Amino acid sequence: MPSAQNPWNVSKIKHVYRRLGFSASQDTVDLALPMSPGQFIDSLVDAAFALPPTAAPPWGYWALGDFTDYETENEQFIFDWRIQAGNDFMTEDLRGRLTSFWMNHFVTELEVYFYAPYLFQYYNTVQTHALGNFKTFVHDIGISNAMLLYLNGYENTNVNPNENYARELYELFTLGEGNGYSQTDIIETSRALTGYNHWTEFGGQIYFDVSTHDTGLKSIFGQDGNWGYSDVIDILFQEHGLDVCKFICTKLYKYFVSPSVDALIIQDIIEPLAQTMVANNYELVPVLKQLFKSEHFFDERAIGVVIKSPFDTIFGFVNETEFFYDTSIMDAFLYYSGLMGQEIFNPPDVAGWQRDEEWINTSTLTGRWELMELYVTYLFGNGYELTLTDLAKALTNNSNDPYYITQVLVDHFVPKQLYTITDYDIATDIFKWDVPQNYYDNGTWNLDWSTAPYQVTLLLNHIARMPEFQLK
Repeated sequence: MPSAQNPWNVSKIKHVYRRLGFSASQDTVDLALPMSPGQFIDSLVDAAFALPPTAAPPWGYWALGDFTDYETENEQFIFDWRIQAGNDFMTEDLRGRLTSFWMNHFVTELEVYFYAPYLFQYYNTVQTHALGNFKTFVHDIGISNAMLLYLNGYENTNVNPNENYARELYELFTLGEGNGYSQTDIIETSRALTGYNHWTEFGGQIYFDVSTHDTGLKSIFGQDGNWGYSDVIDILFQEHGLDVCKFICTKLYKYFVSPSVDALIIQDIIEPLAQTMVANNYELVPVLKQLFKSEHFFDERAIGVVIKSPFDTIFGFVNETEFFYDTSIMDAFLYYSGLMGQEIFNPPDVAGWQRDEEWINTSTLTGRWELMELYVTYLFGNGYELTLTDLAKALTNNSNDPYYITQVLVDHFVPKQLYTITDYDIATDIFKWDVPQNYYDNGTWNLDWSTAPYQVTLLLNHIARMPEFQLK
């Protein structure tokens, strides 16, 4: 937690919002300042826990026969839900952030099943359990329609067993590669997971059919019996509950605090978190509160060390500016995020995006610059230019000092101040543009000048290209 040596301030609050949500406006940040750090974290976690899932669309539980024109409608519904999810991520703070996180843990790829009702149902399952009970989450996600199709559970029968989901259940979802399970455990588990192979109507709910379930004796983690799906989850958590919690708490730490984990962090942070998770019967809320209130989370060395994802880059910028966007602009955000390596609902493979340094290469970095420039230039050229200067006025109390305006705007968008004064000087020169120096010297120039929106545009485009802007 922040202390006298590491004080609670605006920088810490912005750090919380950048990591636990997709950033926040200055007004939202200011509202948190009178709260204690503990109160603030509790309020964010409690609000996320209490938030109901996004309402189901009319088509959310359709089967194929409910469509009038399947090809057209399915495409449109998927488009609509991409937009909905983008809006949710950007506006729901911690719940949006955790939904995004868990979708990269319990991975499916939309392009594999490409069916709007299953997409919604998968998303709904993730939202519902994002701050809930992890054991229940593991149980429910494994028999979601999207997952049954994606990892071949639908093809797993007593006469033709498929090991795919059993392997990923242990390797990627609960224990980690090679940690506490054997190939025999995978084979036996796949037998126990058989039977989810039928639907009443194509595209409807996939249900359990005992006729395709392997009813023979299975041995899983040393326990013998005629095990079924729920038994597998129970046995996993009975025999390896602490191992599951260590694996999940390590992943949470790497995502929310720092990608670097050493033996001391495992001992001081991750093992106590795992013990909390076990003691609370795998409920996530106590674990999240403990992690987010830790000294490690608020340590100065943890601020500004994680590379933003494409979603972070654009969603964070919109939240920090409160600039206009609509459905077509959100579609553009998602399109460009895909070009930059983060296509919503389509991670590269079952292991998901590896994040951090994987986000940055020569093409994706220039893609970030282009997206930001396109967005800001669009606002400037389509009737929203005064929102650019309104932002500068609000953040600087309508200052007419170009250096101060530049410094405040830069600091608003980066997690730590720039390395040298020269960096601010360069940014100031860009902001001052072609306005003669004497207008600044004698105080004639101000943010109401006709040139000011374009000047702010130039500065924002420059900020978006700064290395510091790519960090959170």
